[in-house]
Amino acid sequence: MATPVKVKLEADQTHYFCTCGKSTDGVLCDGSHKGTTYRPKLFTVDTTKEYSLCACKQSGNLPFCDGTHRKV
Repeated sequence: MATPVKVKLEADQTHYFCTCGKSTDGVLCDGSHKGTTYRPKLFTVDTTKEYSLCACKQSGNLPFCDGTHRKV
């Protein structure tokens, strides 16, 4: 079971959510998908603060955790 990862994100900047699961922290893209068909999900936030990002990749609200990992 993959639990969410808390990450401080800056407002009004483009962030890249890892969709392949191979990145070092499991949630923010570090280019580990190169050579695969996976592409990061681009997103922004309105407020600079700490967010819980989905590590199980099953959330209905990607990149944010919605608790799906408890059901998988």
